[in-house]
This record gives sequence, C-alpha cells and structure tokens, in this order.
Amino acid sequence: MAVVDIRKLSKTYQLGSVQVPALQEVDLQIEPGQFVAVMGPSGSGKSTLLNLLGCLDRPTSGRYYLGGEDVSGLDDDRLSLIRGKRIGFIFQSYNLIGQLNVVENIQLPMFYQGFSEQASAEHAEQLAVTVGLADRLRHRPSELSGGQQQRVAIARALANDPVIVLADEPTGNLDSASGAEILAILERLHSAGKTLIIVTHDTEIAARAQRIIRLRDGQVETELANEN
Repeated sequence: MAVVDIRKLSKTYQLGSVQVPALQEVDLQIEPGQFVAVMGPSGSGKSTLLNLLGCLDRPTSGRYYLGGEDVSGLDDDRLSLIRGKRIGFIFQSYNLIGQLNVVENIQLPMFYQGFSEQASAEHAEQLAVTVGLADRLRHRPSELSGGQQQRVAIARALANDPVIVLADEPTGNLDSASGAEILAILERLHSAGKTLIIVTHDTEIAARAQRIIRLRDGQVETELANEN
C-alpha cells in the first residue's frame, strides 16, 4: 500500500476577489521507503504540495491518503495530531529554538507526545549521536554551524519515528561541503527505510533520489525514475 496516495488534489487560494490555482488535480503515489525529489520553477506548486502532504493545509478538492487514512478533510486538532505522530519536517531555515540546546530541541516533538523527560532525553541524545553531534549535545543553535543546525533539525524530524519525512530545500542555506554532509545523512535515512519527500533545486539531491517529480503551473509536468 502506498504511504502517500493523492488523487486529483487541488488547492486554490482566494486573494481578494481573485482565485489563484496553486495545485490542479495532481495524482501521486509514493511507496514506503522511497526517496522522492520534487522540483520545478518558482510558483510551480512545490510549496503548496509540501504543505498539503505535511497536513499544514487542506486541499480545496481531491483526496489525500496518508498510510491508508484519508486526511484531506480532518479538522485542525486531528491534523495537528497527525503532524506530531506521523510526519517529520526539515526546513531550509532549521527552525530551532535559540534558548534550547541540541538535546532539548530534539526532545520537543516527544514532549508534545507525552514522553517522559528521561525517555525523551535519552532518545534525543541517541539521535544527536546518529547525525554526528555527539560532541555538541549541550550547545545552543548560536554555537553551531549551519550544517550542524540542520543536523539537529534532521534529528528532531526523526524523534517520533514518522511515517514520512518532508524536507524543504534542506541544503539551501549551506555551503557545498555542509550540503554534501546533509545529503549523506539523508541517504543513510533512505537506506534505513525512511520515506523521504524533498522539495529542492539541488541537482545533487535530485541525482540521488529514486524519483524526480517536476511541477509546472500546479501540475505534474514530468516524472523520472533514477537508476541508482
């Protein structure tokens, strides 16, 4: 069964008296463990698609099945629960809390899911070690490089063992060396069986993905399967 199954998914924004179609009847199925890159020019619908897949927004029409459950019409409270338990997010700007150290930032999703302080701290430390931050556990974001901050964000995204991991330009703010390190971590996650869906302009990420989906004007323009 596809972990992501969207059927004729559309999103139209109302800007004053003008309706702006951002996504138009998109069909897409993603199997468990796949590594998918979503590409396309500015305004093609990439961010809208990511927001819908991440349950941050609702479609205007169509259906979205996440792990077999239709989530397209759920209310805000239910969508919040789905996001917390089943979806991991990695953002271009990291979105870390400056007052918290590495372990505390990684703990946050577990806190909202009712983990005990000890259990969440132990798991957060394990995740920090997994992404190469064993010597930075008590550092705050301001004491970390961009690449290290993105490692924290990746570890945080994994905290609740999500069904899918969504990333928005995860190497966009990084130099080439740090970007390569983040790409290596993403590849390890894929090898471990995680389902990755990454919006990117980075051709290196696209080259490593199993599938490349190109959007244009809110529709799937092309889809390519990589021979990895």
